[in-house]
Amino acid sequence: MPTNIFLELGEEKRNKITRVSIDEFAKYGYENSSTNRIVQNAGISKGSLFKYFKNKDELYFYILDSVTQELMVSLAKEIDFLPKELFERIIKYSELEFDWYIKHPNEYKLIATAFTKSNTEIYQKVEAQYGLEGQSIYYKLLYDVDTSVLRFDKEKSIDILKWFLTGFNEDFLSHIQIQENTNIDNIRQEYVNSLTDHITILKCGLISEKKEV
Repeated sequence: MPTNIFLELGEEKRNKITRVSIDEFAKYGYENSSTNRIVQNAGISKGSLFKYFKNKDELYFYILDSVTQELMVSLAKEIDFLPKELFERIIKYSELEFDWYIKHPNEYKLIATAFTKSNTEIYQKVEAQYGLEGQSIYYKLLYDVDTSVLRFDKEKSIDILKWFLTGFNEDFLSHIQIQENTNIDNIRQEYVNSLTDHITILKCGLISEKKEV
């Protein structure tokens, strides 16, 4: 948590420090990020930064908490309006998440980097802090959907869907570049079409039924 000194700063200054920190951690990740660059770009001294936050870890988790909460609040507003059919709901939810990425690319990159499994000490801390909370959005997403159509255990099926969505989004986003003149509607449609095709494979299964000879 930040110190009271940080919380008592003017809103404009707090927002600038937060914005610069998001950009730094998104671009370089935790390991390669630099508090020297943060203070330089924020226009503050290093001594001031460490009056606001005890150390780099504390700053990182404050930023990650803020961004994660922003995403959760944004998506939570829409969950009650999603389709009731299981796979339609997954596609629509993913489209909402994609739209959030378009509007907040650095925030999305920060989250994606933070929650990508690795052997680093910081990932272990992220996992310890967000382990259960990080799964909750997926279970909330499916809480009122009829999952009786699933062949297998509900929790295991949700885990598979979660892993699929995480991997699909990472792969898709790594192959696109959002630039000033990019047609976002075309990219969104490409995303939905590709996601729908892959969801259909999940829905139908990978193995075809054996034909009688």
